[in-house]
Amino acid sequence: MTTNHVDPSPLAAVASGFMAAKQFFAASELGVFAALADGSKTSAEVAETAGLPERTARILSDAMVGLGLLTYADGKYTNTAATAKYLAGGEGLDLRPWLAFWDNLSYPHWLGYTDSMRSAEPQPFSFDGDRMGTFMGGVQTYNSLHAEQLAAVYDFTKHQNLLDLAGLSTAFLDEAHKQNPNLRGAFVSTAEMLQMAQGGAPEGFTDFVEFHEADPLTQDVPGKYDSVLLEHVLHRFTPADNQTILTKARAAVEPGAALLVLDFLLDASDGRRLDPVLAGEYLVIDGTVVYPEDEVKGWLEATGWRWVETREVPGSPRVIIAEAV
Repeated sequence: MTTNHVDPSPLAAVASGFMAAKQFFAASELGVFAALADGSKTSAEVAETAGLPERTARILSDAMVGLGLLTYADGKYTNTAATAKYLAGGEGLDLRPWLAFWDNLSYPHWLGYTDSMRSAEPQPFSFDGDRMGTFMGGVQTYNSLHAEQLAAVYDFTKHQNLLDLAGLSTAFLDEAHKQNPNLRGAFVSTAEMLQMAQGGAPEGFTDFVEFHEADPLTQDVPGKYDSVLLEHVLHRFTPADNQTILTKARAAVEPGAALLVLDFLLDASDGRRLDPVLAGEYLVIDGTVVYPEDEVKGWLEATGWRWVETREVPGSPRVIIAEAV
């Protein structure tokens, strides 16, 4: 027996990660989680409900147990709380369009990932055919998850007038309003982004939110607010542009107002895996940038904001909370 044994399990776990992801996508698309929506089932029952061969139903179900996405007891499989809520087709947010985007568009695109790492350039990406619909459906669904989770970790009841500046989704204002029915807000962006946002706005949204067209890089932000949200903004712009946007946001509030900056951020000190993984996703898809958190803090200081804290948002980006000085 050797005394210098080193366990290779972490290497095998990471190296087989692409297989695990594909099994997860297949289980979602083929209805394994939906088959368990009404309760526990054997592999034969999962196969019958989902219309699958029992052999593949067993493989997928066992794989999901191994990934912690199903439980197994007494010969039957059961959804976890997360798969029951988000992937079984019940009430609430359905994340299957997001998984379909990552499976059908992102997954094959990562075949060129090593080349992107060599060059720091994205791979060619096509929106032909129904790819644009798959892309937008996935992006908006993932944004809705981020909005839901942000509202779970941040108290919007202390605000009365929230500005969503240069954002991508109306879901954030909608979730904030669900938490605080007295909240009013504004969604301010370019004409192109406004058209996209308005198309996905829920019924009754304009009862508490105004849409305003303004390019935050070249125009002043209309109105005054007690809080500002920059959701998925930073990674889409250059450092100089981001400082311009932060300056415009500061001009729209009084001292003491809150700023929420929601985005993936690089910070290896806490070992969080999601941010560098999404940094790779953004780079390989369209070349956008996930910035180091320390760099963003420097922009805040230079544009009239004081960093207060950074919070993790479950399954989502981090949120930097700052205060106007």
